Amino acid sequence: MKNVGIIAGGYSSEREVSVKSATNIYNNFPDGYNPYLIILQKSGWTVRLDDNEVPFDFSDFSFYQNGNRVQIDLAVVFTHGDPGENGKIQAYLEIIGIPYINSGPLASELSFDKWYCNQFLKGFDIKVADSIYLSDNKAMVDTDEIVAKLGLPVFVKPCDSGSSFGIARVNKAEDLVIAVENAFREGASVVIEAFLDGKEITCGVYRDSAGVHALPLTEIVSKNEFFDYAAKYQGLSDEITPARIGEAQAQKISELSVKIYKILKLRSIARIDFMLIGDEPYLIEVNTIPGFTNESIVPKMVDTKGLTTKELWTRILEAEDQ
Repeated sequence: MKNVGIIAGGYSSEREVSVKSATNIYNNFPDGYNPYLIILQKSGWTVRLDDNEVPFDFSDFSFYQNGNRVQIDLAVVFTHGDPGENGKIQAYLEIIGIPYINSGPLASELSFDKWYCNQFLKGFDIKVADSIYLSDNKAMVDTDEIVAKLGLPVFVKPCDSGSSFGIARVNKAEDLVIAVENAFREGASVVIEAFLDGKEITCGVYRDSAGVHALPLTEIVSKNEFFDYAAKYQGLSDEITPARIGEAQAQKISELSVKIYKILKLRSIARIDFMLIGDEPYLIEVNTIPGFTNESIVPKMVDTKGLTTKELWTRILEAEDQ
């Protein structure tokens, strides 16, 4: 049987969420494999064995268990944020010749940067919010220019962060500067987006041996001003699956999600977020390593489709582990 390393942890604020997601996958991993939970951190990589953690040699992806060397044959990268969701681990795995079940380095890096990804997909006639891009955290924030172009409220987001860390809805011009400063603490660049007033809808997409499939859509109704960290992970939102929208609207979003998945050449599981305004979906962002905790959206989509987590990953592995 193949030894599969599920890589979690990382260097970002999403480290804790990543470990929870990977643990959920580990606990429901398909039969016929030997899964191992690998924890990535700057102080060193480890493998979690029951209640113990042993050193992991990332130079050749191996470790020792009871005096015996265990070689990882296949990797599942589930490190939210840096260095997994941005494609760095995938690039390293390609260098050392370890196969992995994820989107590749280019697709991951592009999707991870919210502004670049949306601007790229805009070239394929996919609607996105009007925005302003900031790359210099020391530059003056011209609040008059921002309000003149985008109006209020606006959303201020780090381009390269997830789980809503560093994101703020700004209703007053005088709050823009501090919101931008906070966003730069989470990311190297920042995007300011015009407010889209509609229904937030998200779609999970995966590939199996039969092709690319959209999962049932979820409607997100946050009890906060937007779908922030507390709304995502502390129960301060209603996540309604299937989404309460018309059949034609749902089909349009599902088909658009599959289109985006194929354009970006994604693999495994992804989640694509939209704001539905009337009958028109506007892309918010693409997630190549979506949350997979018990509180996360994608597992609920999987359940609504009538699959178990184990069945979903069995299908993904059958398609990707070739």
